[in-house]
Amino acid sequence: MAKGEKIPPEELMFSYKGILYPTTVCSPETFKALESFEARSDDVFLAGYPKSVPWGSYFDYVFEWNKHAADENVMVITYEELKANRALGVKQISEFFELHLTDEEIQGVVDRSSFQAMKENADKTHGAFGNVLFRKGDVSDWKSLFKEEHNQEMDATFEEHLNGTKLGEKLNYKKYCKA
Repeated sequence: MAKGEKIPPEELMFSYKGILYPTTVCSPETFKALESFEARSDDVFLAGYPKSVPWGSYFDYVFEWNKHAADENVMVITYEELKANRALGVKQISEFFELHLTDEEIQGVVDRSSFQAMKENADKTHGAFGNVLFRKGDVSDWKSLFKEEHNQEMDATFEEHLNGTKLGEKLNYKKYCKA
């Protein structure tokens, strides 16, 4: 955020293939490099799926990842799964990365990765943005921020883009998202 305050307003965004991106997060050079990027089978990528994407479509983002959901070197786990059973999620993640954690080590990660623990530490880890990032930690709370017509639009868009896909099933839209 401090970096953004020093940049003139007209230089805060750039356009790449018709989509606006913040200059404080990425650059045109990064996108150009990604066009010819080739990943090896043992490369590791950690990709989050924010419920709101400040540029582009969340549904397009998830749809693109759906193409790789069954890849041997890709693990898909949702916030909802972690919220329901963080210890199991940590164990699955450690096994995916072939880390041999003891039950005590897994519990340590579970304790430090609770929403409350991360929220309490947010000012150290994320500065002023922490208060925005760590809001409530509830599953499906975003629906309360939408008007009925927005919820209906979300439902229709999900059906159009993700219904019947592996990630669409993994997201369990009908349980966690459908209005």
